[in-house]
Amino acid sequence: MRWRRLVERDEGESILMTRVLLVGGDVALLEGLAQSLAAQGHVPTVATTLAEARDLAMGDPPLVLIVNRALASSAGAELLAIPLAAGGARLLYRAATVPLAPLLPALQRSVLADLTLPLERHRLAALVQSLDERARATGRNLRPTPPENRIQ
Repeated sequence: MRWRRLVERDEGESILMTRVLLVGGDVALLEGLAQSLAAQGHVPTVATTLAEARDLAMGDPPLVLIVNRALASSAGAELLAIPLAAGGARLLYRAATVPLAPLLPALQRSVLADLTLPLERHRLAALVQSLDERARATGRNLRPTPPENRIQ
Protein backbone atom coordinates (compact mmCIF):
# COMPACT_ATOMS: atom_id res chain seq x y z
CA MET A 1 0.00 0.00 0.00
CA ARG A 2 1.83 3.06 -1.26
CA TRP A 3 -0.34 5.61 0.55
CA ARG A 4 1.01 4.36 3.85
CA ARG A 5 4.57 4.39 5.10
CA LEU A 6 6.17 1.62 7.13
CA VAL A 7 7.71 3.13 10.26
CA GLU A 8 9.96 1.30 12.70
CA ARG A 9 9.25 1.88 16.39
CA ASP A 10 11.75 1.79 19.24
CA GLU A 11 10.27 -1.47 20.51
CA GLY A 12 11.20 -3.19 17.23
CA GLU A 13 7.67 -3.31 15.80
CA SER A 14 6.62 -1.74 12.51
CA ILE A 15 3.46 0.28 11.90
CA LEU A 16 1.90 1.75 8.76
CA MET A 17 1.21 5.48 8.71
CA THR A 18 -0.93 7.52 6.29
CA ARG A 19 0.70 10.31 4.27
CA VAL A 20 -0.95 13.75 4.44
CA LEU A 21 0.24 16.77 2.42
CA LEU A 22 -0.61 20.25 3.79
CA VAL A 23 -0.26 23.22 1.40
CA GLY A 24 -0.53 26.92 2.20
CA GLY A 25 1.23 30.10 3.20
CA ASP A 26 0.43 30.09 6.93
CA VAL A 27 3.35 27.94 8.02
CA ALA A 28 2.58 28.29 11.74
CA LEU A 29 -0.96 26.95 11.26
CA LEU A 30 0.21 24.13 9.01
CA GLU A 31 3.01 23.12 11.38
CA GLY A 32 0.49 22.98 14.24
CA LEU A 33 -1.84 20.82 12.15
CA ALA A 34 1.10 18.63 11.13
CA GLN A 35 2.00 18.06 14.78
CA SER A 36 -1.61 17.15 15.59
CA LEU A 37 -1.81 14.72 12.66
CA ALA A 38 1.56 13.18 13.55
CA ALA A 39 0.33 12.63 17.13
CA GLN A 40 -2.59 10.65 15.65
CA GLY A 41 -0.24 8.37 13.74
CA HIS A 42 -0.13 10.03 10.32
CA VAL A 43 2.89 11.25 8.34
CA PRO A 44 2.26 14.93 7.46
CA THR A 45 4.37 16.99 5.08
CA VAL A 46 4.11 20.77 4.67
CA ALA A 47 4.55 22.65 1.36
CA THR A 48 4.16 26.39 0.83
CA THR A 49 3.35 26.33 -2.91
CA LEU A 50 1.43 24.06 -5.28
CA ALA A 51 4.59 23.53 -7.33
CA GLU A 52 6.41 22.25 -4.25
CA ALA A 53 3.40 20.09 -3.37
CA ARG A 54 3.31 18.61 -6.87
CA ASP A 55 7.02 17.76 -6.68
CA LEU A 56 6.56 16.06 -3.30
CA ALA A 57 3.47 14.15 -4.47
CA MET A 58 5.00 12.93 -7.74
CA GLY A 59 7.38 10.57 -5.97
CA ASP A 60 5.16 9.67 -3.02
CA PRO A 61 1.44 10.48 -3.55
CA PRO A 62 -0.43 11.37 -0.35
CA LEU A 63 -3.77 9.87 0.62
CA VAL A 64 -4.96 13.30 1.80
CA LEU A 65 -4.15 16.69 0.25
CA ILE A 66 -5.11 19.72 2.36
CA VAL A 67 -4.85 23.07 0.54
CA ASN A 68 -5.57 26.71 1.38
CA ARG A 69 -8.77 27.69 -0.45
CA ALA A 70 -7.37 31.04 -1.65
CA LEU A 71 -4.37 29.24 -3.15
CA ALA A 72 -6.68 26.70 -4.81
CA SER A 73 -8.87 29.50 -6.17
CA SER A 74 -5.96 31.34 -7.76
CA ALA A 75 -4.34 28.18 -9.14
CA GLY A 76 -7.47 26.58 -10.57
CA ALA A 77 -6.75 23.41 -12.49
CA GLU A 78 -3.12 23.31 -11.31
CA LEU A 79 -4.40 21.78 -8.06
CA LEU A 80 -5.93 18.90 -10.02
CA ALA A 81 -2.47 18.05 -11.41
CA ILE A 82 -1.20 17.05 -7.96
CA PRO A 83 -1.41 13.25 -7.80
CA LEU A 84 -3.17 11.46 -4.97
CA ALA A 85 -2.99 7.86 -3.89
CA ALA A 86 -5.95 5.74 -4.98
CA GLY A 87 -8.90 6.47 -2.73
CA GLY A 88 -7.36 9.78 -1.70
CA ALA A 89 -9.12 13.11 -1.29
CA ARG A 90 -8.57 16.85 -1.54
CA LEU A 91 -9.65 19.07 1.36
CA LEU A 92 -9.66 22.87 1.36
CA TYR A 93 -9.28 25.17 4.33
CA ARG A 94 -9.55 28.87 5.08
CA ALA A 95 -9.32 31.12 8.13
CA ALA A 96 -12.58 32.25 9.73
CA THR A 97 -11.85 35.89 8.85
CA VAL A 98 -11.26 35.20 5.15
CA PRO A 99 -14.25 35.25 2.76
CA LEU A 100 -14.88 32.27 0.49
CA ALA A 101 -12.86 32.46 -2.71
CA PRO A 102 -14.57 31.22 -5.91
CA LEU A 103 -13.54 27.84 -7.34
CA LEU A 104 -13.70 26.30 -10.79
CA PRO A 105 -16.62 23.83 -11.11
CA ALA A 106 -14.21 20.93 -11.76
CA LEU A 107 -12.32 21.83 -8.62
CA GLN A 108 -15.53 22.12 -6.58
CA ARG A 109 -16.47 18.58 -7.59
CA SER A 110 -13.05 17.19 -6.65
CA VAL A 111 -13.03 18.57 -3.09
CA LEU A 112 -14.32 16.37 -0.28
CA ALA A 113 -14.66 19.12 2.34
CA ASP A 114 -14.17 22.84 2.90
CA LEU A 115 -12.98 23.56 6.45
CA THR A 116 -12.54 26.66 8.57
CA LEU A 117 -9.28 26.26 10.47
CA PRO A 118 -8.23 26.21 13.22
CA LEU A 119 -11.89 26.08 14.39
CA GLU A 120 -12.63 22.78 12.63
CA ARG A 121 -9.35 21.00 13.38
CA HIS A 122 -11.21 18.12 15.06
CA ARG A 123 -13.34 17.67 11.91
CA LEU A 124 -10.11 17.63 9.88
CA ALA A 125 -8.67 14.91 12.12
CA ALA A 126 -11.88 12.88 11.80
CA LEU A 127 -11.87 13.19 7.99
CA VAL A 128 -8.24 12.08 7.72
CA GLN A 129 -8.92 9.13 10.03
CA SER A 130 -12.02 8.20 8.02
CA LEU A 131 -10.10 8.31 4.73
CA ASP A 132 -7.35 6.17 6.26
CA GLU A 133 -9.85 3.57 7.48
CA ARG A 134 -11.75 3.58 4.17
CA ALA A 135 -8.58 3.04 2.16
CA ARG A 136 -7.43 0.28 4.51
CA ALA A 137 -10.82 -1.48 4.42
CA THR A 138 -11.09 -1.39 0.63
CA GLY A 139 -7.47 -2.43 0.09
CA ARG A 140 -6.77 0.47 -2.22
CA ASN A 141 -3.27 1.11 -3.39
CA LEU A 142 -1.67 3.31 -6.03
CA ARG A 143 -2.47 2.57 -9.65
CA PRO A 144 0.61 3.86 -11.46
CA THR A 145 0.01 6.19 -14.39
CA PRO A 146 1.89 5.12 -17.53
CA PRO A 147 4.86 7.44 -18.21
CA GLU A 148 3.38 8.64 -21.51
CA ASN A 149 0.26 9.97 -19.72
CA ARG A 150 2.02 11.76 -16.86
CA ILE A 151 1.86 15.54 -16.66
CA GLN A 152 5.34 17.02 -16.52
